[in-house]
Amino acid sequence: MKIAVIGAGATGSLFAWFFHRAGEEVWLLDIHPDRAEIIRRQGISLEGISGEQRFSPRVALDPREIGPVDLVLIAVKSYHTESAVESAARLLSREAFVLTLQNGIGNLEKIAAAVGKNRTLGGSTAQGSTLLGPGRIRHAGKGDTIIGEISGPPTERVEKIVAALRQGGAEAKSTANLAGVIWGKLLINAGINPLTALTRLKNGELLNYPGTRAVMQAAVQEGEKIARVKNIQLPYEDAVTRTEAVCRATAGNISSMLQDVLKKKRTEVANINGALVREGEALGIPAPVNQTLNGLVQTLEESYAQQVQTL
Repeated sequence: MKIAVIGAGATGSLFAWFFHRAGEEVWLLDIHPDRAEIIRRQGISLEGISGEQRFSPRVALDPREIGPVDLVLIAVKSYHTESAVESAARLLSREAFVLTLQNGIGNLEKIAAAVGKNRTLGGSTAQGSTLLGPGRIRHAGKGDTIIGEISGPPTERVEKIVAALRQGGAEAKSTANLAGVIWGKLLINAGINPLTALTRLKNGELLNYPGTRAVMQAAVQEGEKIARVKNIQLPYEDAVTRTEAVCRATAGNISSMLQDVLKKKRTEVANINGALVREGEALGIPAPVNQTLNGLVQTLEESYAQQVQTL
């Protein structure tokens, strides 16, 4: 397959590496000229649990440099989905399709509205990666990448992507329950990400303090109630138990939201905790803990310039 990965950050670079190892033709589409030039000259280097690796994907700033592809993987923050889809639409060959593994909810619907449901695939990943600098990432944790059609059982194209990821060294599988997979990760992110961003603790450390553990449990339970009312079939029996298990499995990880806060960047909290609040409001279900977390993280990112620095 000829694959274009939109977004040359931590996740995009990691999955470009998986596809490269599988022997696929991989392009990175980036919007940052300086970073693109560094990747052109030096390639991408990885460290961490996969050892020290380096590869040189092709990189472009304009979709026209890439030409038609078979698969577009959108690997940008959720608030950049619309612009990424515009680029994706310019890359699609007649039989091509778009895959999103982004955090939060709403991305799948935006992509489908732009390119068509028949061209849209979704999923989630538990792979952990940290951007160390332009063209440098740390592979921080392994976990399943699960891919499926918007509705119905896995198709040949889904299984083809899964096979390529497995050949590239990733743990991957298909699903007939894409909504459940996406919501399953949403609840876990809603419990872990904002609390790490606010406390600056690593994932596993949230379980060491009664305060953070209680707030995490309450946020997840709110989300689980909303999911059950929406008849979402979650991929686990108890959301709190699963979230705490993820904390332990990724104990040393710095969550993506905490990475954003440490770099004083915009976070995805509006598409995670904020999304749960909006979904709850539509059903008449209050979600005060998620509303509080959403408000606090948004205040944190809006006030970077005014925050007191360490004395």
